[in-house]
This record gives sequence, structure tokens and C-alpha cells, in this order.
Amino acid sequence: MEYVRAFLAGGLVCVIAQLLIDRGRWTPAGVASLLVVLGVILGFGGVYDRWVAWVGAGAMLPLSGLGYVFAKGVMAGPQPSGLVATGGAVFRFAGALLAFMVAGSFAAALICKPKG
Repeated sequence: MEYVRAFLAGGLVCVIAQLLIDRGRWTPAGVASLLVVLGVILGFGGVYDRWVAWVGAGAMLPLSGLGYVFAKGVMAGPQPSGLVATGGAVFRFAGALLAFMVAGSFAAALICKPKG
């Protein structure tokens, strides 16, 4: 049942994003930004914690999960003071995720033939 909840939750987020692009006339970059910002806001509000506990990976894989990880990085540990400390706190949790994304993109570019 855990896999079903994860699949349905992640699929629901993706369907909503696709509807915003197709019917709402949003750009893909705008929808991506919206999902990250919503993940940050819901992460700070504590709502995303319950969502992750209930659906698991279905909440972490969409871009809203990236925003949630950014929020968790800031909320973990002592409260940062200043812009640089806050930026460092963001990457405390998300640094490994971003490094994996960059390395995966580089590997895909080596294997595939990117356009451009």
C-alpha cells in the first residue's frame, strides 16, 4: 500500500503541474519555481512533514520535495543569522542532492547526445 500511496501522490503533483502548463498557460520554469516555493512554504509550516510521513517518496521526488529539503536545512540546528549563514544552512541537507543531480546530468550528457 505504501507504493500505491507514493505513486498516487507523486502522480497527483505531476498532473497538477502539467495542467498548469497546458491549461493555465504557465511556463515550465514558472511551474518548477512554484513547486519549489510551495515546498519551502509548506516545509516551514510543518504541513509537508505530515505529507512525507503519509506518502513517503511520492512527496520527495517532485520539485516540491526539493523545496522541502531546502526548508529542512534551514530549520535544522541553530538558527542562522545573516544571508550567508542561511544560504549555508540550505545546502546542509540539499548539498548531496544537488551534487547527485549535477553528476547525473553530466553522466547523461556523456552517454546521450545533447542538443545545443
